[in-house]
Amino acid sequence: MVLKKYIRAASRAIIFIFMVLLFSCENIQDIFINCSECKTDEPSDAQIEIKLSSNYSEIRINIFEGNLEDSILYKTITTVYNSTYCTLPLNKTFTFAARYLSLSGNQYIAVNSITPHVKYVKDQCNEPCYFVLNNKVNLRLKYTK
Repeated sequence: MVLKKYIRAASRAIIFIFMVLLFSCENIQDIFINCSECKTDEPSDAQIEIKLSSNYSEIRINIFEGNLEDSILYKTITTVYNSTYCTLPLNKTFTFAARYLSLSGNQYIAVNSITPHVKYVKDQCNEPCYFVLNNKVNLRLKYTK
């Protein structure tokens, strides 16, 4: 009877640890490296993918160095596509603010931040290589009226 309680407690602990690892974004990226994105030379900057909502007449993206409240404008991009790319330096925090203009004249704003950085992997791919982490930013709208 007591042994069953210990087995249940141990199995719950193992499930809890597995769930923590599963839902920790940084750890998941560390476990699943896409070897096709690896580079043999250490990169000095990162190619950032910006994911956007579609069906808007214009999307203006302001990229700020640091936090939004620092108000240090780094770059502005205007697009109508549902994704775009830009190149940013590594190991710095950048905040993205996308302003959507709908055909009816309504404005919506989405904000997100990332800090792109490099990880060196020795034995996960065929050869040792450098992999850029945290190089995607989601600025898709979740709710609009």
